[in-house]
Amino acid sequence: MENPSKIIEGGVEHVLGTFDGKKVIYDFQKILEYLSAKGKLLFGEEFRIFEEDHGILYKLSNYYIRDVESCEKAGIDIHKGILLSGPVGCGKTSFLKLLRHIVPHQRTYEVIPSRNITFAFNHLGYKVIEEYGNYGFFCFDDLGVEPLGRHYGKDCNVLGEILISRHELLLNNKVLTHATTNLNAKELEERYGNRVRSRMRQLFNLIAFDNKVVDKRK
Repeated sequence: MENPSKIIEGGVEHVLGTFDGKKVIYDFQKILEYLSAKGKLLFGEEFRIFEEDHGILYKLSNYYIRDVESCEKAGIDIHKGILLSGPVGCGKTSFLKLLRHIVPHQRTYEVIPSRNITFAFNHLGYKVIEEYGNYGFFCFDDLGVEPLGRHYGKDCNVLGEILISRHELLLNNKVLTHATTNLNAKELEERYGNRVRSRMRQLFNLIAFDNKVVDKRK
């Protein structure tokens, strides 16, 4: 059996914990070391993990490794997806692109900018909603700031419709959805309406950065 606690990146072996043949006992410090190395490979040598982000990364890591006990203590339901919220430049997208790599034995998801989905709808129409409302694993990036969709003169809140479909998928087939957003709960409700917002509560665990966190891209 392969050892899922060991990951090789750029010829370097990273050991994220100990494997007893059945399960991995993860070490968060080793996860951080791996994420730092993988982040540099994915995003460039300037990538770094700030100490202020350790709390967020600890919650996300426990979610990804399916540490039920730690997740329950943090109020996280492993049977829901993640909605990672925070101000522009805090690292939301990078973290959700990065964290999926600590569990290479699990099925991963595709990170898709929400605005790209709306632009595709404008060109291709309602089959785009069907495509993203299907069984694929997706993370919708920058949810809530995409423009309203418009196809053949007809307006459509594209991501709102997709989230309704994803909610059905979660209930009936346990298919998870993830997303990032700059908006707070009130702004999301204004953007999508109460009907979608109530489904989002069932779709997602909300994990939020402090609003005072600095823009790391500056």
